[in-house]
Order: sequence, then structure tokens, then C-alpha cells
Amino acid sequence: MASNAVEDPSGADIESAVGTFNESRSRLFGIAYRMLGSVAEAEDIVQEAWLRWQQTDRSNVRNPAAFLTTITARLALNSASSARVRREQYVGSWLPEPVDTSADPSLGAETAEALDAAVLMLLEKLSPEHRAAYVLREAFGYSHEEIAGILATTPANARQLFSRAKKHVQSNRKEPVDPAEHRALLEAFVAAARNGDVKQLEQVLAGDVVSTSDGAGIAPRAARRPVIGRDDVARFVAGWASWWTDTTLTWLETNGHASVLVTRGDEALALLSISTSRSGIDQLLWVMAPDKLSHVTP
Repeated sequence: MASNAVEDPSGADIESAVGTFNESRSRLFGIAYRMLGSVAEAEDIVQEAWLRWQQTDRSNVRNPAAFLTTITARLALNSASSARVRREQYVGSWLPEPVDTSADPSLGAETAEALDAAVLMLLEKLSPEHRAAYVLREAFGYSHEEIAGILATTPANARQLFSRAKKHVQSNRKEPVDPAEHRALLEAFVAAARNGDVKQLEQVLAGDVVSTSDGAGIAPRAARRPVIGRDDVARFVAGWASWWTDTTLTWLETNGHASVLVTRGDEALALLSISTSRSGIDQLLWVMAPDKLSHVTP
């Protein structure tokens, strides 16, 4: 992007276009990321939105923020449709790409809704239209009328899309514990995992806990299928206690929650995050795919 003002074919200077776009950039990325669960894909969407904004006759745009939101959401809708096909062919389990939220806790939203990795996994099971309606309404506070304009549908249908999506999320989501307890559970789990202590592991795991690993078919330790149930997960995790030998733990905040990055030397091995409830740890999410770790490596 140019640092000095120059004239573009539409007659508006690029410097002004850059400034207007940058005011919305964080929100645009936040929308695209929540819809796609991928930092790389969200960045591509934002870049494409910039190119379209640059090529638009901006003198006819009355509300630049709304215009940019519409472009971004529609691009993300198209990308989500093709991503679903790609993920059906994904080797092993697919998990959202973690994003560092320590610097920007809300990624351009007034709330951190739909940033939790477990929620992103639930949204992944919905159609792109349902996902968009939920993200725009729940995370960014758009009205049903505004969402209807963005999705090129009626306000009544936009309301229905959101209602169904919210019902899906709420019915499959347990009430999480507070951040301090969340961090304590993760710390206790890591300590028990490093010691291979099955009993200690069982004490922090919920009865219906699910351990999911995303290695993209590359990481050797990533299980191809989820491991389900307290007993099986505890034994599975304890069985590779030696994996933790000579590793370094870096505590981060990703997707709004405490997580831990496991490295050995200069190699990032895994980003571990959890979802929790009063029952303990409900989900263990092991992101081991090298490409997905590139955004969180210290």
C-alpha cells in the first residue's frame, strides 16, 4: 500500500482509501477468521477485500464500513463452501487454526464470542449461511436487517438462520469455568501428562472428555481419530509421557483462553488448548500441524 497520496482511476486518492480500509481491517479479519477457522484463509480474504475496495468507485459508497463488511462476508461465504470440500479430504481430524488473542483479545469485535476453538468447531458443522448469521449477530452485533443485506436474503430468513445457529451452539456447549480455573485445570493436566500419572489425569478429565489431534497427516504423534472417555484418554495421554522429554512450555492466550505451546529446540510440536466445564476438562485440542503452528511460534 502506498505511503504517499496518489490518484487512482476512480479519482479518489489511495491514501484515503488505505486509511478507511485500515479502520475496518481488524473487524474484517475477525469476521473472516470466525467463519473459516483459519488465520491464513482469513488473511487472504482481507487482502482480496482490499483489492476490491481499491478498484471500487468509492465516491458512490455511502457507508464504507458496511460495504467492506459485505464484501468480506460474501468472500468468506464462498471460501467456506470450498473449504468444506477440502476438509472432507483432510487427513485425520481438523481443528481451527489457533490465533494469538493476547494483543487483540476480541479480534475486532465488541465481544470475544465465536473465538473459542470449541465454538468454532461447532460452527464448522453448520452451513456457511448459518455460520455467517451467527458470527455477524452474536460476535459483532449486526441487526437482522443488516445481516439480510449482507447475505442477500430477507430479514425474516436472517433471523431464522441466526436462531437455528444459536440453538445448535447452545445445545452442544457446556457452561465454561472462569479463566483462573481454566488455567489451573490445564496446568494440572500438563503436569500429570508429563509424569504419565493416570490417576491425576482422571481427576481433571470429565467423564465424556474427547481428545482431538490435528496433525494434517504429518505430525507422527497426532492421533488420526478422536479418543473418547476419561479412562481411554487418560491411558492414551499417559502412554506417551516420554514425548515431553526435553520440551519447553510457553504459556499463551489463544482464542481467548490460556493454552500452552510445546517446543523442542526450535521446533514447535503442539499447541494444546482445552474446553472446560464444572465436570473438568471436556475437550483436549492438540494442534500439531506445522502450518497451523506458524502463527503462534514464539
